[in-house]
Amino acid sequence: MANLVALERACVIFGTVNVLDELSTGVNTGQRIGVVGRNGGGKTTLLRVIAGEQGLDSGRVTRGGGVTVGMLSQVDALDPAHTVHQAVLGDLPEHVWAGDPRIRDVLTGLLGGIGAESVGGLDAVIGPMSGGERRRLALAHLLVADPDVLLLDEPTNHLDVEGVAWLADHIVTKRTRPDSATVAITHDRWFLDAMATVTWEVAGGTVSAFDGGYAAYVLAKAERERMSAVTAERRDNLLRKELAWLRRGPPARTTKPKFRIDAANELIADEPPPRDDVSLVRFATTRLGKDVIDLIDVSVQLGGRTLLDRVTWRLAPGERVGIVGVNGSGKSTLLRAFTGDVPITSGKRKVGSTVSVAFLTQEVRELEKFTSWRVIEAIEDVKKFTMLGDKEVSASQLAKRLGFTGGRQQTRVGDLSGGERRRLQLLRLLMSEPNVLILDEPTNDLDIETLTSLEDVLDGWAGTLLVVSHDRYLLERVADRQVALLGDGGVRDLPGGVEQYLQLLTAAQQAGGSGRPAMAGVTVARSGGAGAGVSTVPPPAASSTQLREAKKEMGRIERQLSRIATQEERLHAGMVAQAADHAAVLRLNDALRALVDEREELELAWLSAAEIAG
Repeated sequence: MANLVALERACVIFGTVNVLDELSTGVNTGQRIGVVGRNGGGKTTLLRVIAGEQGLDSGRVTRGGGVTVGMLSQVDALDPAHTVHQAVLGDLPEHVWAGDPRIRDVLTGLLGGIGAESVGGLDAVIGPMSGGERRRLALAHLLVADPDVLLLDEPTNHLDVEGVAWLADHIVTKRTRPDSATVAITHDRWFLDAMATVTWEVAGGTVSAFDGGYAAYVLAKAERERMSAVTAERRDNLLRKELAWLRRGPPARTTKPKFRIDAANELIADEPPPRDDVSLVRFATTRLGKDVIDLIDVSVQLGGRTLLDRVTWRLAPGERVGIVGVNGSGKSTLLRAFTGDVPITSGKRKVGSTVSVAFLTQEVRELEKFTSWRVIEAIEDVKKFTMLGDKEVSASQLAKRLGFTGGRQQTRVGDLSGGERRRLQLLRLLMSEPNVLILDEPTNDLDIETLTSLEDVLDGWAGTLLVVSHDRYLLERVADRQVALLGDGGVRDLPGGVEQYLQLLTAAQQAGGSGRPAMAGVTVARSGGAGAGVSTVPPPAASSTQLREAKKEMGRIERQLSRIATQEERLHAGMVAQAADHAAVLRLNDALRALVDEREELELAWLSAAEIAG
């Protein structure tokens, strides 16, 4: 691999802080690098140095001859007077961009089609557009330009689940020039797993490099701590808990590299599951009783649009549900229907007598009245002690678990960053001891370390949880099931998780539809009760021939899955045997990734056949 950009003993000093401290690293051809680290740790500064937008206090940056660098920053630099065509395609002749499949893929994936239909067309003016639309335009412009070194600062912000999946696929399958590289700062752990071949952890002014994406980073970091003979107390922390979940997680997480897995297994051998679901549900039932919140045949209309159409959903005590959906499908409206904040056009909302709801919205304006207060004062304004599961914790202890250490608890609220304000919002909600917690995009502005801490807190929280998020990893981590809103007013259960949701959208688009399969009048029943799951308007019955063919297809796929499982076991054994040979492990890992891709396609095909066979 040739070197595209190299940093030698690079130092950047802000005030008295060495943001980059004698750092030597580089970006090589073919690399896809994910960058992680705490907020304020120097990730953006590192990208700006690579891009040439940030000078060094000492050291130097070397770029190869003719190497082009492009950066997506978090600051909007688009000219509001420009049209979409000018901002994204520039002076490219139509026959050039329309005939390039890579550019067509960008327009379709980010802007809704080659005519940029989702942002009003190629002739639409940028000025009146929302922040999310402008962000998509800036990303589309950069991907169309296709620089040798592509630098992305939080590219998944303002992207929904399908947008994140598209971006990861585009980077992996469309940016295949051998002389190119991608470096992306991200807090989206699913995106990091899907995109990265290398993970950089930025901390203390230095960069630690790990092969693979997020799962491999957690495995390797845990192994480094084990090899350093850290104490049992140090090892018994969030890292081990996260690693244990990754190993026990749903099938979609098995794409992670398995090298050095025996050492990692030893590290988590005595680590319990992240949640004791039985105990939490029992405790939640004690707090809530049998009735939580029921939406019965509810419809909601706003601005002439029907966002919810005859939806019935009975929340159960201790139920933990993740909600995904296309933009504008009514996800936030559904949450507000549960809280009673939007008027119901028809139907009924029934609330249990012991229900106490806490709602984390996407706004942080509610903290404005606490601007002059210290963090700990704003938390203790709600309560000084609260129950988390069956344990009593103080406001200070809970604040520490979500990243407000002793000194930071004395900071004034007005001086907090966006991510810290988000954490303070959540802390105030948790201190109020709700038994129904509703979270609308809780990952906004949070770094990975804080997200892990948030998940740890939610693991011990006993109550009913509803989460709307574009963070696929968070949904898989904190929710026991997922449902989807596809824009037609209905709600659909997703036994296959987010992967099934993406499959539904893809199938609808390939069929020439709108990407929103018809499913109005869906009923979501109480989890664990009679008729649990989702009951929809029944599809036409399959013929006997279709049933027979579906069962034959399921049998064929099951045999192929059995063969793949055997091959995967052999590859895992080979990785363990050759753990000291880095090149051999990488070759085996490439073979394993190909097998995993094949298995996932077969699993989706099996689900499709199973729907027909019943």
